Amino acid sequence: MDFLRRLFAPPDQPHPLDRAPSSAPVPSSDAPLPVPIQPKVLAIIHNPVMPDGRKIQRVYGWNDPDKLAQGCIDDLREVSYGYVNYQIAERIEVNGFPLKQDGFRYTPESFASAWQSRKFHDPDAVDYLALVREFDVINRINARQIDEVWLLGFPYCGYYESIMGGSGAFWCNAPPLKGTEQKGSSGTDRRFVMMGFNYERGVGEMLEDFGHRAESMLTKVFERRRGDANLWERFSRYDKIAPGRAECGNVHFAPNSSRDYDWGNPRPVLSRADHWLRFPNLAGDARTMTCADWGSGDIRAHHLWWMRHFPHIEGEANGIASNWWRYVIDPNTVP
Repeated sequence: MDFLRRLFAPPDQPHPLDRAPSSAPVPSSDAPLPVPIQPKVLAIIHNPVMPDGRKIQRVYGWNDPDKLAQGCIDDLREVSYGYVNYQIAERIEVNGFPLKQDGFRYTPESFASAWQSRKFHDPDAVDYLALVREFDVINRINARQIDEVWLLGFPYCGYYESIMGGSGAFWCNAPPLKGTEQKGSSGTDRRFVMMGFNYERGVGEMLEDFGHRAESMLTKVFERRRGDANLWERFSRYDKIAPGRAECGNVHFAPNSSRDYDWGNPRPVLSRADHWLRFPNLAGDARTMTCADWGSGDIRAHHLWWMRHFPHIEGEANGIASNWWRYVIDPNTVP
């Protein structure tokens, strides 16, 4: 894993996991790892040409969406212990602005004016069904050409961080996408996720989107489990809501956080997070941890630390896979 961390790190800076040293040895499980998967992505990049002839990403100096996508792919491969190997099956770059739910669409001139005045169109939400039709998403899903969609765009594109479509779609950090379920010859009986990324931001924010996706999936997986059988509820405990019983926390709350996004809180806390690295053996005492364990406030480092603790081995416990990444990546496996 030390080799992989350095292999996937940009050459000019250390990988975030290398900036999040632990004060205790990292435990590991001897259980076999599942066979890796290669989910196929349709990447749609909204990058319109502006009045000066340059693409909007260049005009405003935002991040390269292709580099962001690759950084996210590399990070997810690492923290899933080689299980998740996303493949960009098709990349489409769009010289245009996405349609809003109310029928509004920016032009290069109107967006430039809105950016300068900071007065943007309201409502902001994108018309997802228009995107599904424009890019033939349903037929691509049904033909197994793709498994999900990644939307990469600029600020105020109106994307959700994630949304799920298809028959049986459920909450995925957004309401299910109605109009994509199978009805006769239309729609699809496969659940699929459309991720929404803002290339003004970084890989850390992309991992945050995936973190909320994971929260939605695992909440659904464990929704009928009560007490100690609800391992997701146990995994996501943090000290503020469960004093003295912190484990790994959630996307917004580290084990010692007192508020949202409080990943840099230096307060020592007793946590049993280490034990999740040797799942299913969760026995043992808590140890004192601080924000130094998960990156001292760095968003990407915290999210990598957090997701690295997901159970990720072969087998099952009480009818639920011991590889939680199976559910996070493929919503069709969620009961």
